[in-house]
Amino acid sequence: MLQKDGFFRKNRDEKRDDSFFRPATPVTTTAPAANVAVEPVTEVKADARREAKLVVGPEIKIKGVEISDCDTLVVEGRIEATLDSRVLEITEHGVFQGTIAVDNAEIHGRFEGELTVRKQLVIHATGKCSGKIRYSKIKVEEGAEIAGEISMLDKAQASFAVTRKVA
Repeated sequence: MLQKDGFFRKNRDEKRDDSFFRPATPVTTTAPAANVAVEPVTEVKADARREAKLVVGPEIKIKGVEISDCDTLVVEGRIEATLDSRVLEITEHGVFQGTIAVDNAEIHGRFEGELTVRKQLVIHATGKCSGKIRYSKIKVEEGAEIAGEISMLDKAQASFAVTRKVA
């Protein structure tokens, strides 16, 4: 049995440094002259935005969902869904069934359904795609399988960005 006094007293008696948890000291500046207009400066870096990435790991199964606000989707497991994204990667053992609209797609595994790729579709040697497939540019490696209704997007379709729902 633990003795409460002996075990916890040591930490209670020691002086702690809590400076890490305290807010930073405010910085004060002198006010500008009354006749000078001051505009607030806001600097936002484009790279500061974090990429929204979803990885569906092996042995994970997702069924009947709509995936939105996802920049990159990596499928290692199995998904039955609707997706609007920038990048899709289906790994060698990954499976996606459903409807997809993406800028770029790399298929190492299996895709079944409706696939619209606005920029480039790459189907690797281990990849299998079937269904309605539309693309702007395509690269199919030797050994890849592709079947169904396959067509190239015209420039207007390729530049069309699907509007996402705002909650």
